[in-house]
Amino acid sequence: MPSIRRRDFSKKELYDSYHDVVLVPVSADSLRRAYFSKSMLRQLADICLQGRSFAAAESPGLRAAVLSFQNFVIGPDAVKRYFGSSPGAYEDENLVRLNNLRDNPGATHQYRRVGRGIGSSKGKTSGRGHKGQKSRSGGAPKLGFEGGQTPMRLRVPKRGFHNPFSRTYHPLNLDRLSAWLDSGRLDPSKIITMRDLRDSGAVRRDIGNGVKILGSGADSFAWNVKLEVSQVSSKAKEAIEKAGGEVTTVYYNALGLRALTRPEWFEKKGRRIPKPARPPPKLAPKFDRIGSL
Repeated sequence: MPSIRRRDFSKKELYDSYHDVVLVPVSADSLRRAYFSKSMLRQLADICLQGRSFAAAESPGLRAAVLSFQNFVIGPDAVKRYFGSSPGAYEDENLVRLNNLRDNPGATHQYRRVGRGIGSSKGKTSGRGHKGQKSRSGGAPKLGFEGGQTPMRLRVPKRGFHNPFSRTYHPLNLDRLSAWLDSGRLDPSKIITMRDLRDSGAVRRDIGNGVKILGSGADSFAWNVKLEVSQVSSKAKEAIEKAGGEVTTVYYNALGLRALTRPEWFEKKGRRIPKPARPPPKLAPKFDRIGSL
């Protein structure tokens, strides 16, 4: 016996053989879904169009499934009522079209027109009363106004400060770097720059102020590579040098980092590649040299 699901089907699915399901009228008011093969689907559609009883099905499986229900006789009137005069005469009401797009019932309502006479209950002053700040247009106080007392934004003391020299780096652990080298996405025979890391997907496209190498996976790192990044942790630097590699911290400002990672941007704008900028005096001790472009 086919399994039944509690969901109505559209009329289109009885005629189309693209689904393994078919409409089965359980009663005069509800339609439920039963599973059949495509050949059984075509046979059942023919029976419905001809107005014959479902018991006339040739397939034993279909006949057994149909006879397990009751009142499975559809006449021409029922076929016409449910499916139209012909397979191409129906219109699937479940399809969304421009002419049937509308809100759910009760989702919208007609707004009340004000200032249209005393008979509307919102005439003359339109429900605003006489005079006063609330009767004027644009009379609402500004955001945060508390009637003249010191507002909350001024009563609460300030906390913290803004560091104009702070820099945000994109982290890259040694285990991820080793995986990229193992898969061949990075070439260990040449100097690996931040552009190579960005183009290979080792770091995201927005790297902030640069890339910082971190030491997760330092115990298993065994690649002899040369890196040029913005910063490196002491543990990561020790692991790279132990494997025979070398890491150099280079400084790029925002414009220089764009020229390094996206030189085609300057060509598209018709601009020249900028010269490398020197780091601020407070940041100079944190870098080995100025980055080259």
